[in-house]
Amino acid sequence: MLKLNVGVNKKIGLPDFGSLGTSCHVEVEVDGHLIFDDLDAFHQKVRQAYVACAQAVNDELARQASTTQPASQPHAAASNGHAATNGNGNGNGYRNGTNGGTASQKQLNYANQLAGQIQGLGVRRLEALADKMFGKPLAGLSSLDASALIDTLKAIKDGRLDLNAALDGAAA
Repeated sequence: MLKLNVGVNKKIGLPDFGSLGTSCHVEVEVDGHLIFDDLDAFHQKVRQAYVACAQAVNDELARQASTTQPASQPHAAASNGHAATNGNGNGNGYRNGTNGGTASQKQLNYANQLAGQIQGLGVRRLEALADKMFGKPLAGLSSLDASALIDTLKAIKDGRLDLNAALDGAAA
């Protein structure tokens, strides 16, 4: 057996130079022969663990943000179609001071744009991915949900995550 460690950390900026962060780290045992005999199966196990961790982190940030910030807090959006990140460098599209309110139209447009750039995804499977990850349609996503979806789409587009692994692993 081989021990596989996967970890995800995220931090979001809050008003008045505050921040909110969380992390998830898991250790699972996988068949040690996979790394030598079936590298694709090994990579799928890694991706599934990563997707599960990333979803746990995003869910926890949304939960914490909803109890930390009042819904009426103003937030500043950047001009590039992504929400401001308070200089924390993660570029994940989180808005400063948001409580996980409704996803912006810019976020949804960007998610659709990314989906169009991923072979085999398209709008229909994007809806399926949103449903698997969050149990709701694109139109029902919070801003934190949309940010997590965008992060996942970027990972798929960059080849760091397999589309089918995301669709399968997001439900895990």
